[in-house]
Amino acid sequence: MRVLVVDDEPALRESLRRGLVAGGWAVDTAGDGEAGLEMAAGEEYDVVVLDIMMPRRNGYEVVREMRRREIWTPVLMLTAKDGEYDEADAFDLGADDYLVKPFSFVVLEARLRALVRRGAPERPAVFSAGDLVVDPAAKEVRRGGQRITVTAREYAVLEYLIRNRNQVVSKAQILRAVWDSAYDGDDNIVEVYIGYLRRKIDAPFSTRSIETVRGQGYRLVDAAAG
Repeated sequence: MRVLVVDDEPALRESLRRGLVAGGWAVDTAGDGEAGLEMAAGEEYDVVVLDIMMPRRNGYEVVREMRRREIWTPVLMLTAKDGEYDEADAFDLGADDYLVKPFSFVVLEARLRALVRRGAPERPAVFSAGDLVVDPAAKEVRRGGQRITVTAREYAVLEYLIRNRNQVVSKAQILRAVWDSAYDGDDNIVEVYIGYLRRKIDAPFSTRSIETVRGQGYRLVDAAAG
C-alpha cells in the first residue's frame, strides 16, 4: 500500500514515515502543500495524509484542488485545531477522515487501513445545469464562468435544487432539507428565496433555469435563453 504524507514539520514527517514503513507501507513525503498537491496529482497513492497548516498551500486548499481535478484518493487530514467547524470544513472540502494532533500512531494506521479498504469511489466535484455550476467544496456558484455571490441560505436552496436537477421538489421538501427542523413559520419563505435566486442566477443572464410547477413545487433545469 502506498501513502503520501504531507506535513511541514520535519520531525513529525520523518516519524510518520518510519512508523508506516515499519508497518509495511510504501511512503512518499512532501514538506508543503504545493509539493504535496503535485505529487498527489502525478503519482498513484492508496491514501494521502495531509496536514492543514502548511506553507505555500494549506491542507484545505490542497484537498479542494485535488477534488476539483477529480483526484479521488482518500485523504486523512491532520491538524492541531480541534474545533467542530474546522472538522466540518475538512469534510465539506472533500476529506475522508480527520485526526487531531497529538494522536495515537496505532489509531492513525488503523484509520488509513480503513480508508484503503473503502477505496476511492468517484464523486462529482461540481453539479451543473447548462452553464450554471454549483461547487459544494468551495461553496461557489458560477454562471458561464462568472462567479455569483449568494447568501448561505440561498446557496443551500440552490444546492438542493441542483442535486435534484430536472425533478420537481415541493416547498415541504425544500424546507426539510434547508431549514431547521424546528422551523414553524410560513412555507412561503421558500418562494421568497426562489425569487432571490432567480434575480441572481437567471435575470442578469437572460435565462430561466428555475421553473415553477403549479401546485407541485419547483424544478431546476438546463437554462433556456429568454
